[in-house]
Amino acid sequence: MTTLDLPSPRLEEWRWSDMAALRAAAEAEPRASAIAPADLFLDIEGPRLLFVDGMFEPAHSRPGRVQVGRIVPETAHPLGRQAEGEGWSLHLGREEAVTHIQVVHLGSGGENHVPARLVLEEDAVASVVETYAGAGWANRLTTILLGKGARLMRSVRLVQDEGFVSIRDEAEIGEAASLVSIFLGAGGMGSRIDGALTLTGKGGFAEMGGALLTRGTQKQEAAVTVRHENIEGTSRQLWRAVAADRSAASLAARVEVARGAQQTDGEQSLRGLLLQRSATVNLKPELEIFADDVKCAHGATVGELDKTAMFYLQSRGLEEARAKALLTRAFVADAFARIGEGDASPLVRPGDEPARVSVREAFVADADKWLEAAL
Repeated sequence: MTTLDLPSPRLEEWRWSDMAALRAAAEAEPRASAIAPADLFLDIEGPRLLFVDGMFEPAHSRPGRVQVGRIVPETAHPLGRQAEGEGWSLHLGREEAVTHIQVVHLGSGGENHVPARLVLEEDAVASVVETYAGAGWANRLTTILLGKGARLMRSVRLVQDEGFVSIRDEAEIGEAASLVSIFLGAGGMGSRIDGALTLTGKGGFAEMGGALLTRGTQKQEAAVTVRHENIEGTSRQLWRAVAADRSAASLAARVEVARGAQQTDGEQSLRGLLLQRSATVNLKPELEIFADDVKCAHGATVGELDKTAMFYLQSRGLEEARAKALLTRAFVADAFARIGEGDASPLVRPGDEPARVSVREAFVADADKWLEAAL
């Protein structure tokens, strides 16, 4: 294996990154996985793609309009440029729609790289659910181009048991187009979610956020920059972090408003919750504004569970662990509010009757599973 050229933590934008965990995951020996690929897909109709150790697996896939083939990345990002090879792409013409696309990434150890490219022309619509599971280093680059009025909804689940997941999103959002990307880091892996979103058209909308849940000595990180280059653009960055034990969760959110990008509306909301004082949450909101007619705001807070609320719940008969779980779930709930709007999937669990469960509720179930292990 070639020597990895990784970013240095001496660089400000990488100072919270756990490159040691990434390197260890990349060097881990592959081993057999007990995870059945079929269990990783939500039971919703739509295209399905399975990548095992970075290789497309047609036996468990039905790509539909999604194409699989070699993609050469065009990026200067130090991790994203390594994501070269077999990947997936979607190109929708004017007013075309493909929803409920599911992409599952299953790793067994070592490193794997998968690029993706999504191009939506005028008024096209797409929704994508991505799931990361297994082990190893999963490195991804997603390039997104949205034409006038196009809309893309992405929901990304990081439930990998161990290893590291690095995700780089680069998007150009045209006039009146909308991109919403929501992430949940609820596995045992380390992670870096990295975004560079540019609103190039008048009235564009960009939202990138989610929740990072860490325990043990785990480290997860999100670093997102949204750049407004045209008038009347709107952006939202809403992130929640929950850290237990000696783990660390880090959130860096930046908004750049170029000269002439008047009537920009940019909002950042970064909140962290410490389940133990030995844990760490790092928050870094940034605004760089060169226009004078804007509405930009940011907030960043870190705290512990409210003792008054804990007392109230326990005084009504709830055990401490249950009370903590309810308050923690409420803390992260707003990060999931935009996930899978309008999507529904019947999930069947052993011993349960079939139930209609939305994509959003599937993400909430992942968070609840994390809470059961952490509390």
